[in-house]
Amino acid sequence: MVLSSASSKSIVESPPTDLWENENLSQIPFKVFRGHQSGVTSCQFCCDGKNILTSSKDGTVRLWNTDRGKVVHTYQGHMLPVTRATMCVNDKNKMLSSSWDKSIKLWDMENDKVTWQALHEGIVTYCDISSDGKLAVSASDFDNAVKVWDLRDGSLVQELHEHHQSTPTCCVFSPNSQRIATTSMDRTTKIWDLLSQRVTVKLSGHKNIVSSCCFSSNERYLGTTSWDKTLQIWDISTGMFRSQGAINLTKGHDGSVSCCKFSSDGQCVVSGGYDSSIIVWETEKKSKKIVLKGHDGWVTGVDISLDGKWILSSSGDKTIRVWNIEAADHIPAVIENRRAMGLKIVQCEKCSKPFSIAQCDDPLEISTCVFCRLADPQRNQLPSL
Repeated sequence: MVLSSASSKSIVESPPTDLWENENLSQIPFKVFRGHQSGVTSCQFCCDGKNILTSSKDGTVRLWNTDRGKVVHTYQGHMLPVTRATMCVNDKNKMLSSSWDKSIKLWDMENDKVTWQALHEGIVTYCDISSDGKLAVSASDFDNAVKVWDLRDGSLVQELHEHHQSTPTCCVFSPNSQRIATTSMDRTTKIWDLLSQRVTVKLSGHKNIVSSCCFSSNERYLGTTSWDKTLQIWDISTGMFRSQGAINLTKGHDGSVSCCKFSSDGQCVVSGGYDSSIIVWETEKKSKKIVLKGHDGWVTGVDISLDGKWILSSSGDKTIRVWNIEAADHIPAVIENRRAMGLKIVQCEKCSKPFSIAQCDDPLEISTCVFCRLADPQRNQLPSL
């Protein structure tokens, strides 16, 4: 691949990082990827986990080899910090980036060319691509606007002026590509329905700026993070949040929470914060499983591999880390924490995955995890008389 001539910045590539390191307290192996010249603003596993995509305040987007920790290619074209980069799920050659330079760019990654560029009137804070590969969304601090674009040619599909009362901080598509969730400095989260073209859900549970959000893969839950130091889980599918509010995951981060991501099976949610830590939470038990520490700056982005074995994090300290949490259930600190909570680990008889139950529960009666129980078609059938 040939570097784009859109920028004349010199790039210092990082050496390969083949060696695993260990964090003494957590006993979690990790790799540190170095190469960006300024804070890293986002990170994403891509190409079935073989590569990592990152964006940075140094104005570049980089594609990394996950195994070696080596930069495969550097994409230059933005004149100011890049706020996010994300790859199209069903077309690995398409990548979208957003920047303080008021632009979003769709890239032809193989040829290192910008397919199209679109402009906002203010700083672009976030961008995302729908899972069906048809639309893009971006948010800007000017007019607190959210714009939806046709991914094929960059034509404007919808424009939401004053969608929030203050700067939008995040905008993400739902897994079925029919809704867009946005968060804002106005302390609210909104879900915009693309079919009805209206806000169908407004969430106002946080006490400070809402920094990010993420959908669970089955779209039942929406996770939101905030400067109020909390991660909240909203049951948006059943509407339980209207009467019961959100599940508050507290006593985790010592500062503002900046990002979150559900595992593909929904059993865990990962959060990153301005306290430089990453926390893996157990969704069903509403408790933290393990805390990952090592970054020297705030954590700006997190991701989790499809198999749930790897955590990815980006930070203002200019680095990216890949954490192997495959053996986390066997770490003494995790075992001791579960014992203190009165929990024990059993194996689900349907999906064979481990899950936690209370010590007082009978494992013969509770033999399947909550996800298999929810998926059971007979759970809503009335007993025969």
